Amino acid sequence: MFSFNKKSVPILGIDISATAIKLLELSRSGNRYRVESYAVEPLPANLVTDKIISDIEQVGEAVARAVKKARTRTKHAAVCVAGSSVITKVINMPAGLSDDEMENQIHIEADQYIPFPLEEVAMDFEVIGEPQEGSDSVDVLLAASRSEIVDNVVAALEVGGLTPKIVDIEAFAIENTIKLISDDFIESVAKDAVAVADVGSAVTTFSVLENMQTIYSREETFGGAQLTEDIQRRYGLSYEEAGLAKKQGGLPDNYGPEVLDPFKDNMASQIGRALQFFYSSSQISAVDTLILAGGCASIPDITEVVEAKLDVKTIIANPFANMAVASKIQTKSLMNDAPAMMIACGLALRGEG
Repeated sequence: MFSFNKKSVPILGIDISATAIKLLELSRSGNRYRVESYAVEPLPANLVTDKIISDIEQVGEAVARAVKKARTRTKHAAVCVAGSSVITKVINMPAGLSDDEMENQIHIEADQYIPFPLEEVAMDFEVIGEPQEGSDSVDVLLAASRSEIVDNVVAALEVGGLTPKIVDIEAFAIENTIKLISDDFIESVAKDAVAVADVGSAVTTFSVLENMQTIYSREETFGGAQLTEDIQRRYGLSYEEAGLAKKQGGLPDNYGPEVLDPFKDNMASQIGRALQFFYSSSQISAVDTLILAGGCASIPDITEVVEAKLDVKTIIANPFANMAVASKIQTKSLMNDAPAMMIACGLALRGEG
């Protein structure tokens, strides 16, 4: 099962990261979205490594806890796999083929594009745009991942009592959310070339969208776990104690200048490095706007540090800024978690629109 070309209403967006299950359900009335249910359920360490599930049962149990916490009755779900585990390729196909004919043709030619035995691969495709005038061909996006990776995320949802309907790609989920956020950009914020730094626990996913289409995505080994480790070493705490102190506060007065500020500078440098990698491989010499997402985007004053270091307009991701919120949801908690809900939001949007 591997699909990014089908929609189902309603649907839960389920983001499975190294540290938590993030669940989101949206509804839509006219042009206004409403958050119907939401939950963040922590995951024990080492159940998800390099964005690959290593313990299906325990992850599935955490999914079930998230569903219970969210108090949702919706059972259909969308989930995603990391871009690093997916091969994407734009290929040229004859126009006018039916879906079945195109699928048969792609399977015949797939070994040209995929360096794995086809029996070990899950694939899907989507026609991109319309054929140009006078052309007898169309561009088709082909995506493929090892079946084991896709099967694991599907199995985890099933253990959690959900029915997987969509398996997406992380970068496309982020793209969905950026399109939504960009509708609310003020006029002074340009969006021809938008960079997104999604700084998670262990991995930062850096993407660039040109005209709201993803043209670049790269993963770097850097995230909030490094700050937790810095706290652990500095104050002689266990990793779990350091994580709690990071979230709840109560650290000594020197925490800000001696631990947090250097981390913020390092985070800005890592994002700057990712930007330079992009510039070196692209004809684009400057991005208009940088959007910070992930748990680290909630660090106080991080936008000012990044903007000053990189000289790029920087904003914090908040997909819920103009959404209504169901009465059962604690709005403050939702807004605190908003930067980390980018992928879950992009998946939940697959059921609406």
